[in-house]
Amino acid sequence: MSSVTSGQQTPVAAQAGADRATAAAPAARLAWLDALRGFAALCVVFDHGSTFLLLPVRHLVYRYIDPGQFGVFVFFLVSGYIVPASLERKGSVRTFWISRAFRLYPMYLVALALSWVAYATGHGTFGYAGRSPATAAASWLLMLPNVLSGPNVPNVTWTLSYEMVFYLLIAALFSWRAHRHSGAYAIAFAVGAVALGGIAPMGALQHWGGHGGPSQLTVDLTADALIIAGIALALAGQGLAGRIGASVAALTGLTLLTVNQGYPYPWSGLTILALMFTGTLVYRAEQGQAGKLAAAWMAGAVLALTVLAGVWHGTQDGHGDQWVVEWVTSIAAAAAVFGLGLAARNRRIPRFAAWLGMISYSVYLLHPLVFPGFRTFPALARNFGMPAQILLAAALLGLVIAASAVTYHAVEQPMQRLGRRVARGRRAAATARS
Repeated sequence: MSSVTSGQQTPVAAQAGADRATAAAPAARLAWLDALRGFAALCVVFDHGSTFLLLPVRHLVYRYIDPGQFGVFVFFLVSGYIVPASLERKGSVRTFWISRAFRLYPMYLVALALSWVAYATGHGTFGYAGRSPATAAASWLLMLPNVLSGPNVPNVTWTLSYEMVFYLLIAALFSWRAHRHSGAYAIAFAVGAVALGGIAPMGALQHWGGHGGPSQLTVDLTADALIIAGIALALAGQGLAGRIGASVAALTGLTLLTVNQGYPYPWSGLTILALMFTGTLVYRAEQGQAGKLAAAWMAGAVLALTVLAGVWHGTQDGHGDQWVVEWVTSIAAAAAVFGLGLAARNRRIPRFAAWLGMISYSVYLLHPLVFPGFRTFPALARNFGMPAQILLAAALLGLVIAASAVTYHAVEQPMQRLGRRVARGRRAAATARS
């Protein structure tokens, strides 16, 4: 089997694993992170696909672990590891936001458009976007549907809200030169998940709007305006003004995450931020920016606290023993798999595993459109025996991967290249002015 080496990479090569989309230079990528990302995407695909097919397998797996929850926890650890490296490698908040925009938005907009097409042709759902298009658009504008008024379209985009808040936070910390204290931030958010997870409200601003407060659209537009103004000030300002702008954007996002989540649990947002900063802590320890022993103790403390947050608050919230098992094993397994990937970073990674990670963003966004859609066809919606279900599941997975390969090469890769050209042009213009 052909393979690529993820060996002794620099932070520059590490960022290529998240942002550089050139399949012609796989050696420049952190292949172990790509492999983890691809594996996590397949776990999420199984979680959603097994609600229609392979139900006996699903029931067996769920006795021990929630594969969808496990998959997104792996995604968050990977993002926490690689995204701050991107910002620090670039050394510029402006370049960082250009890179993020060109990497995430094009495929996100394609997924929204395809979701509408599926809905319009009777092969999918579109949440309540049709009943309140202005509110939906306001929540999608900054990829924050799960911490504004939604809806999450496709349904997996709830995780992008947490990614975006994390970006806002690390950009603000970088602007204040306070970004190196990743372990302290991870511990703080984990403690917050334990302390606030039982009392943090869900959708508080929407609830307020329904009881005489501002409308959902007003809330969404206000939050959008604060974040956009903050980012714009951070991009334009070179000193205190830029740092204040970045802070306004970050604090707005953090407030939304703390009191206005739509899904899944009150403790989810702080737990996710704790895991992401743990990924950053691992990166710092690997780069010699933090002591490895201290980092190990902090990471262990974060995992213990996030497990405690879910078990304690989940039990109080009425979740049963099976849910507790799934929560514990999902966090523990995500940490273990990430650790195994890190341990194998100097080994040769199968080329297909790395390639699957490259297209994983498309896989993640497109599979919710394929699996529900097939049920709308009468010939496919009927019950099949297990052998036929296995074949149908394999065919649908193949369709998802094929479609994702197309959108990666037709949408993601060209737009990322364009983003790099735009960023280089901005840097050249700034150099000329100076």
